Amino acid sequence: MVRTRGRLQDALLDLARERPLEAIAVADVAERAGVNRSSFYQHYTDKESLLADALSAQATIAGADLSGMVLADVGPEPPAALRRWFAHIADHAPLYRQALGGAAAPDAAAGMRRWMQGFVADTAHRMGFSESDNGLPLDVFAAGLTWTLLGVAASWLEHDPLPAPEVAAGWAWRMLVRRDF
Repeated sequence: MVRTRGRLQDALLDLARERPLEAIAVADVAERAGVNRSSFYQHYTDKESLLADALSAQATIAGADLSGMVLADVGPEPPAALRRWFAHIADHAPLYRQALGGAAAPDAAAGMRRWMQGFVADTAHRMGFSESDNGLPLDVFAAGLTWTLLGVAASWLEHDPLPAPEVAAGWAWRMLVRRDF
């Protein structure tokens, strides 16, 4: 089961590097992965949810899933985990443009948002986030942080030429920790 998911993820990522997401059919993904369409649908509802899952898995493999980001230790420079995340996005910029652009892949953007929001909430909970101490519910905090990170990433990807990942990480970090603007 895990192996099939991995093959489907790899197949979609390979195909998405060759042509736009809207030009890829589920049958194309299944064929490239060496599985039948029913196997595809046992694991994913559509190619957009597969793309979100594949990009999240790739970020984890690259050590760019933000798991090393600790917001309790706020300094002037963005944490290494945030810099790695933006470097990962830069390495896969065409795919992330499709996923975060929304128009071609709204379900992929929503899937990435759900994954990241759950991840942020879990991380904040592990770090001792308290709704009463912070004056806002955990889900609201997680959504705000998620939308900030994905919004900066989506806007950054629209620049031509693309600024360095460190620049984008700095922008995101400033949005997250500056309280004087």
